[in-house]
Amino acid sequence: MIKFNYYIPTRIVFGCGSLEQLATLKLPGKKALIVITNGKSVRKYGYLQRVQDLLAKNGCDNVVYDKILPNPILTHVMEGAKIAKKEACDFVLGLGGGSPIDSAKSIAIMATNPGDYWDYISGGTGKAMPIPNRPLPIVAITTTAGTGTEADPWTVITHQDRQEKIGFGYDLTYPTLSIVDPELMVTVPPHLTAYQGFDALFHSCEGFIANIATPVSDGYALQAVKLVAKSLAKAVADGKDLEARTDVALANTLSGMNESTSSCTSEHSLAHATGALHPEIPHGAALIAISEEYFKFFAAKVPDRIKELAKAMGKPGNSALEFVDALVELQKQCGVYGLKLSDYGVTYDELPALVDNAYATMGGLFKLDRHTLSRDETIGIMQRAFK
Repeated sequence: MIKFNYYIPTRIVFGCGSLEQLATLKLPGKKALIVITNGKSVRKYGYLQRVQDLLAKNGCDNVVYDKILPNPILTHVMEGAKIAKKEACDFVLGLGGGSPIDSAKSIAIMATNPGDYWDYISGGTGKAMPIPNRPLPIVAITTTAGTGTEADPWTVITHQDRQEKIGFGYDLTYPTLSIVDPELMVTVPPHLTAYQGFDALFHSCEGFIANIATPVSDGYALQAVKLVAKSLAKAVADGKDLEARTDVALANTLSGMNESTSSCTSEHSLAHATGALHPEIPHGAALIAISEEYFKFFAAKVPDRIKELAKAMGKPGNSALEFVDALVELQKQCGVYGLKLSDYGVTYDELPALVDNAYATMGGLFKLDRHTLSRDETIGIMQRAFK
């Protein structure tokens, strides 16, 4: 018997030019804390100023917090929350990619709740305490296509002192409003377009092979995979190709919906552990480096599911390994095949410790695999993936 629980309360405004609707859409407050990264792109390309101007047209004031790192850290969550309280902000707006939007969600929690953010985290050294107060409302405006965070409640933050990178979220960390405008994505460099696109792909592939997948999540996942297979290489080759950018942006939003109705699996635990120990590695790069050996392993364990992914990638689907072939082909087309963990400082000898970190911090995702990985099997995947 089919059973599922569906809940995605986010209003999503999607399409080229949709950012302009920020001037007229109903907002959840009158003063926003705008959360951006410490990089230059949202200012350089005028995205921040456009958002500020549109908020002003909508009668909304703002304060900017601009310290977020590519792998967001606990210190900045707490600092951003302190500023939101001091400035009496009544909602948080994440502008950019997964890092600022994830951070906006976590800041929204701590702007209304006592203690330390890690008090509420389950996993690692988190205390898993209940969150007593409702977070501030969250608005997401995404300028990249990778994490799907505009359509899910999840946020991933690193405790930099404890080398713990942990995902967290619940019903009240869904954005109330998300704007997905592919025109804001044309400035993303090719290599980051590839990293982000593969992150969206793996969210969907993992969600499809997770043991809690449903017919609803499968629909989101397979359509996202088809769109990435069709258009990611085009978007990498020509960032101004708006048709390709729109396909990948839609795949990303669908991947977030898939995460909301299914889940990632152990591949993401391993990538997060890699990022926790080596924060300089982009999340998408870690996933790509692991992916070929990870899906080779699961092709033998859940062949019927992997065959369906192969079909979504444009293969006949006669063999599960066709999906791995399609994955490698796409990585080669996007110029990211053969990424080396060693290029980011990962050593072969530390792989067992990295695996232990994955189990300790995000072990819950291992429970969502259709085949329960032993520690030795997990280490074997990482050793075969190591270059």
